[in-house]
Amino acid sequence: MLTTPADRSVPGDADVLDLADVQGLVVRGYTMPHARHLLVRVDSVPAARALLGSLVDGTPGRPQVTTATPWEVRPDSCLNVAVTAEGLEVLGASLSGFPAEFTQGAVARAGVVGDVGPCDPAHWRPVFTGPGLHLLLSLSAVSPEARERATDALLAGTAPGLTELDRLDGDLLPNRTDHFGYVDGISQPTVAPAPPPGPPDRLPVQPTGAFLLGHPSQFTGHSYPVPDPPALGRNGSFAAFRVMAQDVDAFCALLAEQSRRTGMSPELVAAKLCGRWRSGTPLVLSPDADSHLPPEALNDFDYAGDERGERCPIGAHVRRMHPRDSRVAGNGGAKHRIVRRGLTYGPPHDPARPRDGQERGVVGLFIGASLRDQFEFLMAEWAHDGLFAPGLGRTQDPFLGTGAGQGAGGTFRFRAAGRRAELTDLPRLVTTRGCAYVFLPSLTGIRHLAGR
Repeated sequence: MLTTPADRSVPGDADVLDLADVQGLVVRGYTMPHARHLLVRVDSVPAARALLGSLVDGTPGRPQVTTATPWEVRPDSCLNVAVTAEGLEVLGASLSGFPAEFTQGAVARAGVVGDVGPCDPAHWRPVFTGPGLHLLLSLSAVSPEARERATDALLAGTAPGLTELDRLDGDLLPNRTDHFGYVDGISQPTVAPAPPPGPPDRLPVQPTGAFLLGHPSQFTGHSYPVPDPPALGRNGSFAAFRVMAQDVDAFCALLAEQSRRTGMSPELVAAKLCGRWRSGTPLVLSPDADSHLPPEALNDFDYAGDERGERCPIGAHVRRMHPRDSRVAGNGGAKHRIVRRGLTYGPPHDPARPRDGQERGVVGLFIGASLRDQFEFLMAEWAHDGLFAPGLGRTQDPFLGTGAGQGAGGTFRFRAAGRRAELTDLPRLVTTRGCAYVFLPSLTGIRHLAGR
């Protein structure tokens, strides 16, 4: 077995991170506008091990797994590898040291994260509910042509030992927004010792162990257990790989209807629901009109002085999912952060052609050291329940909620001119189309799975 610095269990070095051993997707974004996710079944273990080995050993012509090492020259494409629990078993790894939520999988945990009703696994893409999803090979690229070249080089010579079950592409929209029109990907945690991934914020740098196994975590005195053997588990991460459809027509109708009911402009309604204007400007800094702050100022804020949600509603999407210094149960506003790596799929929405039958949404990975304490906590406690913060009651996230509330649809509470107000009859805006829980091994972990 090849020994790297990440393998060595030297007392006192638990907070040292070998960037060359870590998959780069975890600690920094690539800011590439195109992605492709290949969902693969292993038919031949030797073939799978040969492929995995070739992705980390410098095989000529084969894409190599992108690490967190800083670039000297930006590549045309990047590659990352994830494995499902079923895939680990197929490759001969023991699951005994892996957490229960990962081994149970996304289908079994659907109810925990609110994947019910139209989001129930019964309605997912078949690849996510049937057996055989073992590997997730994710490519990021600077152009569609670079994506095709990387795909060809990745798949060359792998048949018949591996079967591509499905592929999902993501592409940045021309205005760098999601399909609802919001500039996305602004707020990402900074993971020590990697450089900041975007506009600076006032929050402390997240400890390495919040996102990588084998290091001190965000909880004092606690490190998440490293599955055996350490060569496989250490410096690995867990992720929820999700496909989420966005109902843009329902969102446009919601803005128009709530504008009519309240007298607010549609753009102000959109800002109240999100907590940011669609340009990314935080509502807490610019509550009455979009001041179009420069990119470097988009994260330079907290909620001190706005405890009652006069400027930014407490139930707004970005405040629920990232409370910063807001008062929340357990004082855990910064303890459940998550790395988001996603892009939109489907064509841009044309308001002149509503209900065009085209599915559009977001596909990507939600990464952390613990599925339970990060992804599942955010979805169960903050998106689908309001008891964590005063004033929310049983309301849900206006974008991720089920559309069920006190009335026929969801309810969104906010304050205006010092008085409480509500938006009612909110529809379901986002529907889960698939989810898989995956493990992102270190480079040493990939070599271990390859038998090298």
